Amino acid sequence: MAVSVRTIQTAIPATVLRQPQVRDVFASQPGLTRLGTRLVSASFDGSGIDTRYTVIDELTLDTQTEHPQFFDLASGHLLAPSTKARNELYIERASALYVEAGRKALDAVEGITAADITHVVTVSCTGFFAPGPDYVLVRQLGLAPSTLRYHVGFMGCYAAFPALRMAKSFCEAEPDAVVLVVSVELCTLHMRSSNEPDQIVASSVFADGAAAAIVTARDLPSSSPVLDLDAFESVLTPVGEEDMAWKIGDEGFEMILSSYVPKIIDQHISGALEPLLARETQLVDAPHESIAHWAIHPGGRSILDKVEAKLQLSEAQLTPSRGVLREYGNMSSATILFVLKAIMDGWPGSVDDGGASAGDRVCAMAFGPGLTVETGLMTLRSAREA
Repeated sequence: MAVSVRTIQTAIPATVLRQPQVRDVFASQPGLTRLGTRLVSASFDGSGIDTRYTVIDELTLDTQTEHPQFFDLASGHLLAPSTKARNELYIERASALYVEAGRKALDAVEGITAADITHVVTVSCTGFFAPGPDYVLVRQLGLAPSTLRYHVGFMGCYAAFPALRMAKSFCEAEPDAVVLVVSVELCTLHMRSSNEPDQIVASSVFADGAAAAIVTARDLPSSSPVLDLDAFESVLTPVGEEDMAWKIGDEGFEMILSSYVPKIIDQHISGALEPLLARETQLVDAPHESIAHWAIHPGGRSILDKVEAKLQLSEAQLTPSRGVLREYGNMSSATILFVLKAIMDGWPGSVDDGGASAGDRVCAMAFGPGLTVETGLMTLRSAREA
């Protein structure tokens, strides 16, 4: 019995952040040291990002907000709202994005309506409220009040993997189950001016976005490719606990993102992949040749560079990951779903110039606090086979 992702749909806020403009704003903040200014320029310019999106409407150079909380256009200063103020905006804007992405996913799958959804799994590490986003989805999408609801919270960039693994388990236990998985991350709510290298790097890469997937084992018609969820593995690296972390501060959540993270990934990525590849021995010797598509979480350009070199991947195999990073930035847990969608849709310039074929294997991978490496093995099926 194949458990499949029938669709992945995405949603982004309206306000666009253009990387050179945001760099200049951060580089001009009062209290920034000469070293801090240099770090801002290096981090933003070397990020591999052109555009990102934010729910903070006032983070724009076009319109002055009468009572700004986050950015005062008149002075050019970034402000320091409390964690409560940031979370209040999260409640409002995240709720809307959960519903938008969830509705798009429901509308995209033939033979599925709101009444068919049996489980909801929501994912986020950038805000909290209760009743939570799972409740919002049930009410706003008209799901059955008996829908089983779960929330994967505060796990960071790899959290979409536990959510998909849960969905697969539900469908294996109940073959008629239909699971709606929705990830929403509003990382820009926690941006701030700082001389700390970790915070500067975080401010240069993180962004806001939402993604929703429908997972089921039901035999349904389909006009587009689907993605079979074959297997998942989770590995903790021997080091890295202090190099990637996420804590709650008085002025938002505080990211620890050490410059050693790419080095840790470089040293331990092969070992972290071993349990997944061992499930199919023919993949072990040359996975870069046996697996056509690689959905690598684009935590940053240097991370993608390390993974590409260590696993001997081609430039084309990393095109979807680099493209998502360039156009959307790092949206924490939602990002890997953007990359998987790009592969399913056929991102221009990827393997065979976007010609994802039935039977192609996909290896997905994301990294998060711990340092945790989550991996998944998947298989593309054509619309006819689905």
